[in-house]
Amino acid sequence: MNMILFMFTLSLSLSIALTALNFWLAQMTPDSEKLSPYECGFDPLGSARLPFSIRFFLVAILFLLFDLEIALLLPLPWATQLQNPITTLTWASTLIALLTLGLVYEWIQGGLEWAE
Repeated sequence: MNMILFMFTLSLSLSIALTALNFWLAQMTPDSEKLSPYECGFDPLGSARLPFSIRFFLVAILFLLFDLEIALLLPLPWATQLQNPITTLTWASTLIALLTLGLVYEWIQGGLEWAE
């Protein structure tokens, strides 16, 4: 019990000390150039609050979805060295078929079109 209390007290005091050190080291007075959202050196020509097209977000989400599911296939070359590689290859083929069907469905529905 004493060891647990000691570890809790030590971690609490260390976190308080690090927080105080952070506030002490992070003291600064930013000027207007540092607070400006433009870092390229040019004055803004228009509003920075223009809305993005929903198609951009849809294509970005589709890219992430297919990219992450393709990452599931990366260990496939090592899976062929298992005792029963047919099962692994069957599951990989099923995953590729599902991804292909999903891509065809999105293509038919017009999810990949930029202009309507």
